[in-house]
Amino acid sequence: MTHKKSPNDISRRKALKLIAGGTLGVLSGCAINPVTGQQQLMLVSQQQEVQMDQQNSPHQFSADYGSVQDAQLSQYVSNVGQSLALASHRPDMPYNFRCVNANYVNAYAFPGGSIACTRGIMLKLENEAELAALMGHEVGHVSARHTASRMSSTMATQGILAVGVGVLATQNADLVPLAAGLGGVGAGLLLASYSRSDERQADSLGMNYMDKAGYDPEGMVGLMDELNKLHKSEPSFVQQMFASHPMSTERYDTAVDKRATTYAGNKGKLLRERYMDNIASIRKIEPAIEEMQKGEESMQKKAFANAEEHFSNALRIAPNDYAGLLLMSKCKLAQNKKGEGLQYAERAKDAYPSEAQALHLSGMLNLDSKRYNRAIADFDAYDKKLPGNPMTTFFKGVSYEALGNRDMAANEYSRFLQVNRQGDYAKHAYSRLSSWGYLR
Repeated sequence: MTHKKSPNDISRRKALKLIAGGTLGVLSGCAINPVTGQQQLMLVSQQQEVQMDQQNSPHQFSADYGSVQDAQLSQYVSNVGQSLALASHRPDMPYNFRCVNANYVNAYAFPGGSIACTRGIMLKLENEAELAALMGHEVGHVSARHTASRMSSTMATQGILAVGVGVLATQNADLVPLAAGLGGVGAGLLLASYSRSDERQADSLGMNYMDKAGYDPEGMVGLMDELNKLHKSEPSFVQQMFASHPMSTERYDTAVDKRATTYAGNKGKLLRERYMDNIASIRKIEPAIEEMQKGEESMQKKAFANAEEHFSNALRIAPNDYAGLLLMSKCKLAQNKKGEGLQYAERAKDAYPSEAQALHLSGMLNLDSKRYNRAIADFDAYDKKLPGNPMTTFFKGVSYEALGNRDMAANEYSRFLQVNRQGDYAKHAYSRLSSWGYLR
């Protein structure tokens, strides 16, 4: 029987258009793109970009073992980054730049202007111009509002009015509590993969900004050349980078072409010696970083004994390296050597007292070893240094529950459920509150 369409019938496509239209009506969702000068769908305000950044970027930086402890290097990276920010289309954003202790090869930007590069990628660059190209590319993503634009499109098609960043807690049964809650507080949504079109635009903007800041555009050619080489010869080193920043020979070819045409005759700064001088502290431990990279690759393959050997080699070279100590702690935990894992976590706390991740890990290990009061002390200290991770709240609840303190446990579980209502952790919290009579 043929169904005759009535005036009240509506297709899914039309429905989505109406939802998007309604959303636009509520939020006045058109804005002028600061780069193109044209109107675009934009349901995320600048204030929301900054707010999401401030809520989530500190957790990502901590997951990447914090900023490098070399004050000279930190200031150097910040100075280079700020020169690019001043040359950008959004110089008024609250930019901050840092090099983090992570060993993988990557750089990333949060929508409010918090930008990081890893020490892994710093070792692959040849001069300051290449660093400027890298930072300029990330500033380009902020200038063009790529993250906000992607989120706006999703919000429109799904009819979502509020900007929400969900909890992305690790719940891998093989590794819990190895990584549970470490930095997984919504950063994944904000650092999701860019489109190839976004990458092309960020490359173009980065080249423009670095030229305005007085750098030789050859730095972008050198950066693209190095990334292409790594992509072909050592893909595991750049796996995370290319997951969020799609790479192609086209990007290299475009940089070469623009260097020869748009920027022909522009001779700016390369500054190889200054770059090498400023990264001396990480160059000094480059063999240790390479061992950690191999160890992390083994960890992903669950070859934990092999990973432990690499981390041991790294710590012989750099015995107080914060990332190395935490990686060894996690490796020991994965092998059920919890006592040894705790020792390395404690050493990491001493090596970098202002950084939070070691506190979370030692809290997890104390919890697992039934040292509940110590676990609570670690989680409390973690919260003071890095508030806003709901997984810490959950595990404080578990600790209080084990001590028989239902009131305190219920308080923590209730706080956890305010921001996370899905998954096994939420089920546990809800069942306890229900069975204890705290839910009416």
